Amino acid sequence: MRALFAAFTLCLIALPATAQWAHYPLGNLPRRPDGAPDLSAPAPRTTDGRPDLSGVWWVRHDGAENDDLGPSPKYLSNLAADLAPHDVAMRPWADAFLKEQSAQRGLNHPMASCLPPGIPLSYTVPLPFKIVQTPSLVVMLYEAGNTFRQVFTDGRGLAKDPNPSFYGYSVGRWDDDAFVVESSGFNDRTWLDGMGHPHTEALRIIERYRRRDAGHLEIEITIDDHLAYARPWTVKIGAELLTGTEVMEYVCVENEKSRQHMPGRTEVRATP
Repeated sequence: MRALFAAFTLCLIALPATAQWAHYPLGNLPRRPDGAPDLSAPAPRTTDGRPDLSGVWWVRHDGAENDDLGPSPKYLSNLAADLAPHDVAMRPWADAFLKEQSAQRGLNHPMASCLPPGIPLSYTVPLPFKIVQTPSLVVMLYEAGNTFRQVFTDGRGLAKDPNPSFYGYSVGRWDDDAFVVESSGFNDRTWLDGMGHPHTEALRIIERYRRRDAGHLEIEITIDDHLAYARPWTVKIGAELLTGTEVMEYVCVENEKSRQHMPGRTEVRATP
């Protein structure tokens, strides 16, 4: 399993952060006496008293070493990495699909054809994503796939009969200091992770975002798809604030031609 998704991981993680505007101070971030960002300070708040989720974030992938690839991007490979097998009760067809795709080592992943990652893959990859928070709309800009999401907070509900899309349709509300995002209306052309956990158009995702302090964001993700899983399952991941970069342009145009030459059972190693 250590080398199972080596090629897939190399295609996605690339350069997670670069020093764009590295010395430009962030206006809403407390600083220590030496001028360095104080990431353990209380989370900044908006004028209406809500936690301000705005910023450039990325999901660190601490964990076991993965050969020459560095820290293992476990949530990218397996969203359910922290759960016991019985916590993810898969329907027979979904279990068979996962085993088939795992045996193929990610060769058939939709992103290998430059399709949008969808969620949660857009932020479980170790690439930055940016949150822009306004009173009636929260915008999420993902470097992975050069994509975006709109989370409406103006009181509207989810669409009754939406046109299925890669990112679905999202509405948000505040539950004390947690920002709760409910999403539905997905197509079935994305995977939940690199391993191949599937979903159907019945998928509903509930996310709870909590800015624990200035530099840390907790994201709780509940997967609810009765056609693929017998019951909902929930995972919790953490993101860190990036203080010296912005999201970059990410263009995928070459893999469509090259994926037919990607050996599904060849381990890929890269030097630093």
